[in-house]
Amino acid sequence: MPESGGVRQAQAQRTRSGVLAAASAVFVTQGVQAPIRDIAERAGVGVGTIYRNFPTRADLVTAVYRHQIDTCAALAPQLLEDSASPFTALTRWADAFVEFLVTKHGLGAALGSGDPGLENLHALMLDTLVPACATLLDACTAADELGPDFTAYTLMRAIGNLCITGPDYDQADAKHMVATLLVGCRRKA
Repeated sequence: MPESGGVRQAQAQRTRSGVLAAASAVFVTQGVQAPIRDIAERAGVGVGTIYRNFPTRADLVTAVYRHQIDTCAALAPQLLEDSASPFTALTRWADAFVEFLVTKHGLGAALGSGDPGLENLHALMLDTLVPACATLLDACTAADELGPDFTAYTLMRAIGNLCITGPDYDQADAKHMVATLLVGCRRKA
């Protein structure tokens, strides 16, 4: 008996989601230049399945990061609603942003690679994350927790610069430095 269109579509979506989850995990450990066969193996599919869903590496990288960027952006209003203060929400969001930046081995290289397929990734980050951060900053300003002289883009660049890890500077160091930055930005009571 042939599968219905809905069943095939659901299976295709599960396969695509599985590939994205596998690629995300492999990118964390091996970077965005990881072999496609490693991603296929982790997802339990053939290499052809990956290329059928994502014809180029740039398509795969963009899809993985699009999902993670959207998740990080959606966190801002949720944190504003759930946190004791806008500054607490900003701090928690910054932690998630640091996590996103530090665990994305090769993302910086991918953004600066000149690959035309990845040109939209930087714009996607800016178009999605800057407004999310701005919402938090606006709430902090309205609550008199921050002055009006901070822009989301500038703060995110500062956080990004503090997240450049190396042999003697890891994720814990980045989180500590970002927390220190945010405390320094806060209005004195």
